[in-house]
Amino acid sequence: MDFETIRELYGYNRWANARSLEAASTVSHEDFIKEVGGSFASLRGTLAHMYGAEWIWLQRWKGTSPRQLPFALDFPDVETIRSRWQDVEREQKQFLDSLDPGRLPEVVSYVNLKGETFAYPLGRMLQHVVNHASYHRGQITTLLRQLGATPLSTDLLLYDDERA
Repeated sequence: MDFETIRELYGYNRWANARSLEAASTVSHEDFIKEVGGSFASLRGTLAHMYGAEWIWLQRWKGTSPRQLPFALDFPDVETIRSRWQDVEREQKQFLDSLDPGRLPEVVSYVNLKGETFAYPLGRMLQHVVNHASYHRGQITTLLRQLGATPLSTDLLLYDDERA
């Protein structure tokens, strides 16, 4: 995948994450933390996981391997997640803006949360993060519907339409 496409995907990812957070902000605090099922049980748990995944991958690209993700309980409300996520998105953008496209095939090693070492090309890692977020945004949509809330579409083509 070429570098400009990766940059576009990160623009889309920021937009789609913001829409998921916007929809999540319409539910009550009780519904935000309510366990209704899914991989991370609640809106808070799923959003905290998504934020944590973007944070930990950014750290790995920068050469460190954090030993744990942030805890869902560290996020009492949507605004706390949004604020911390905006910081990570700014750092992601800075990382991409300063990245030499020639580094995309460079293999980056890291240690995962279980202490296992993995290594992948940086470009694939960058793609993985956006794909991972898309998967969990689908879960956010389901959780919102289970709570009687209305999700916002995060389709890539809608993003294109809004930018046009």
